[in-house]
Amino acid sequence: MAIRPTRYFPFGDSALVVEIGDVIDLEVNAKVLALDQAITQSKIFGIQECVPTYRSLLIRYNPLKTTYEELVFQIRNLEGSIQEVTVEERETKEIVVPVVYGGKYGPDLKYVAEIHGLTEEEVVRIHSAKRYRVYMIGFIAGFPYLGVVDDEIATPRLKTPRIRVPEGAVGIAEKQTGIYPREAPGGWRIIGRTPMKLFNPSRHPPSLLKPGDIVKFKPITEREFRALKAKQ
Repeated sequence: MAIRPTRYFPFGDSALVVEIGDVIDLEVNAKVLALDQAITQSKIFGIQECVPTYRSLLIRYNPLKTTYEELVFQIRNLEGSIQEVTVEERETKEIVVPVVYGGKYGPDLKYVAEIHGLTEEEVVRIHSAKRYRVYMIGFIAGFPYLGVVDDEIATPRLKTPRIRVPEGAVGIAEKQTGIYPREAPGGWRIIGRTPMKLFNPSRHPPSLLKPGDIVKFKPITEREFRALKAKQ
């Protein structure tokens, strides 16, 4: 896919957004992450934080130390050095995430199966067969947005979000799948739950996953879930 020209625009008085593309795409996301890495390594004066997303990079800066115009000038120069970045050029790690599917752990598995004319076992097989890329971390600390979900099981969010979704819940929202790192409100279709702890403030780094990582789901039994949970 051809990546369209990058857009730069201010975000309040102390941040700017670098928009690489307008779709969920591996090459677009690879460039976002490459630019994030280049900025981090360059240690541009005044930058406080970079937040990568599916298709853009939010850059927070101290307006007392640099200006919007100066920052855009420096980042454009950096961007020019990574024009040809590809997905294969980035080092990634693959994490296997054990999941107990269905029942009380995945209350929406039956619904996902029914609307697609599948059995619950088929949904589990399809969901766990793919390797998913971590496109971004957001929503709540440590929440990974993973993609892309096979069309056979892609399912819209709930019309009314749940007040409480338990820690470790694995859900589907359209073409995305994700994992709740702690209990929180949410409208994703919950099809399973993992005993893995994705976010721990006392760990460095606190988030188990980072953008660019690969996740592979592994079906487990309820007994295995309990055993693994007890070890956390």
